[in-house]
Amino acid sequence: MSNPNNGPHLGGKIVLGKNQYGKAENRIVRIYRESPRHEIRDVSVSTCLRGDFSAAHLEGDQSTVLPTDSQKQTAFSYAKEKGLDAIEEYGLALARHFVNDVEPVEGARIEIEEYSWARAVVEGAEHDHTWVRKGEEVRTAAVTVDADGTWVVGGLKDLVILKSTGSEFFGFLKDEYTVLEETHDRVMATSLVVQWRFVTTEVDWNSVYTDIKEQIVSTFATVHSLALQQTLYEIGKAVLERCPLLAEVRLSAPNKHHFAHDLGRFGVENDNEVFHAADRPYGLIQATVQRSDAPDPGPAWSAYAGWLS
Repeated sequence: MSNPNNGPHLGGKIVLGKNQYGKAENRIVRIYRESPRHEIRDVSVSTCLRGDFSAAHLEGDQSTVLPTDSQKQTAFSYAKEKGLDAIEEYGLALARHFVNDVEPVEGARIEIEEYSWARAVVEGAEHDHTWVRKGEEVRTAAVTVDADGTWVVGGLKDLVILKSTGSEFFGFLKDEYTVLEETHDRVMATSLVVQWRFVTTEVDWNSVYTDIKEQIVSTFATVHSLALQQTLYEIGKAVLERCPLLAEVRLSAPNKHHFAHDLGRFGVENDNEVFHAADRPYGLIQATVQRSDAPDPGPAWSAYAGWLS
């Protein structure tokens, strides 16, 4: 039996590394009741504070620690005080508050997901105060503020999209383990995660989001794809061309494989019409498309709702 203490030994001093803290996934629903026709906003908000909080870790001294509950209460109150018309604007207000008004805080990260609702239709008309949850994508935003600047990343996730033709995959590298057959007509499907980094905060956030989503869907549909990688690049390129306020676009796409099912054993011809939709394992394709003169991203991509990066 091997001894786990055999092998190289490190003798350096043990120190506290990178750290941050906050209140994750506050579910906030804001109803606007200014008229008989109500409006709804439904979000999940994660707040994260950065600074010198070493005393809390090393000594248990909480004198510089704003409780995570206080962060939660601020997020709820700001849903009324500042409003939830655009999640990017709401995130900016929260982040600036924590950095500017809470002395020990040197940086703040706010991550937001927005869930969409559609008005219920009753007797042929939209109802004023009843909604049905929409099943499309989740809108996202991440705002970072510190002494060096402000960074806003917009985005979406869970945009499930499929086209039944206009996609090929051939000419790939083969080795002794390759069994995949080449195809010149396949179903291409994915659940897109797309994030884009702004170069300014002077933005019509909702209008830009609508434009970007429209461009993503249009490019996916119209580009004749030789690989999912190619499609991701073309999406990122098209989004940057349409939106000059963006420095870069990051895309992640699981390949939701659809394999033509063998019906020949039943004497039935399957001319690329019946498929087995496999949920796992799946190829995961990721890419960044950026401008050559894009400014440094700083901490824009340093996430909170995940491990430290």
